[in-house]
Amino acid sequence: MRYRIWLLAILASVSVGASPLRAQALLPHTTRINFGNLEEQALNLAREAAQLAQFEQYDLALPRARLAAQLAPKAYQTQGILGSIYLRKELYSEAIAALNLAYQLKKDEPAILFSLGAAYLRNKNYPEAISNLKQGLIIAPKSATAMFDLGNAYFLTKRYDEAVTIYNDVLVLDTKFWAATNNIGLVEYERGNVDQAIAKWQNSLKQAEKVEFLAAEPTLALATAFYRKGDRNKAIELAVEAMKIDPRYGKIPYLVENLWGDRLIADVKIVLSQPQVKQILDESDLATRQVPKVRRN
Repeated sequence: MRYRIWLLAILASVSVGASPLRAQALLPHTTRINFGNLEEQALNLAREAAQLAQFEQYDLALPRARLAAQLAPKAYQTQGILGSIYLRKELYSEAIAALNLAYQLKKDEPAILFSLGAAYLRNKNYPEAISNLKQGLIIAPKSATAMFDLGNAYFLTKRYDEAVTIYNDVLVLDTKFWAATNNIGLVEYERGNVDQAIAKWQNSLKQAEKVEFLAAEPTLALATAFYRKGDRNKAIELAVEAMKIDPRYGKIPYLVENLWGDRLIADVKIVLSQPQVKQILDESDLATRQVPKVRRN
């Protein structure tokens, strides 16, 4: 499982108290500026952008966030929300620039440090990611999601012992954090400990079931491990199940993005090449190509 980069923490920390976003606010509109109180209007725009982002309406959220930051460039709230939305849109350089501004304006806000660490992590600047995440965890040591990001940064720098320690710390805070257990399995597989990896992925699935989530990743990982151990029927059954849950995991770049290591990637290629598994992937690709495009007048 890749980075669980959520905006909820930073959006909650920098949002200003106001009435919930009304449904009609999701529609594009022309923003009218009253120059009497720019900062107040900027904070309202930032709040609106944050709420739109929570609905994943990023194309609507980003212009509001940009305008808010222009109206009140020295408000950490506006810069923090702008940076967090850039992060969700995978504009990492822009995210880092805005979040660094937010940090300079308010250095004791852990949500900003966590988002900054996440941005560096996605931008593959692992030393900066580790530094910012650790700094934020000093202020807010019980943030399981930030701790998970730190574990991933250690994983990506092959500091496996430290990664496993952090993932276990995450599980102390949240016993249902299945992604942390899943990633311990990824570490064990790269170390050659296939049986330990299997145990972790099986436990990860049990954790996911408790939160009513169908987890494709540990399902496919288990399929790969069982295939390697010679239980091909079980492996193919699990792989087909995983592809039905989420066919994105049938794409090697997506697996690499989700921190699958060289050993696991080499083995899963064999599983994904099996006819029963390929059939599911081909059907998924065909369905995707046949989705009608929305006609816009």
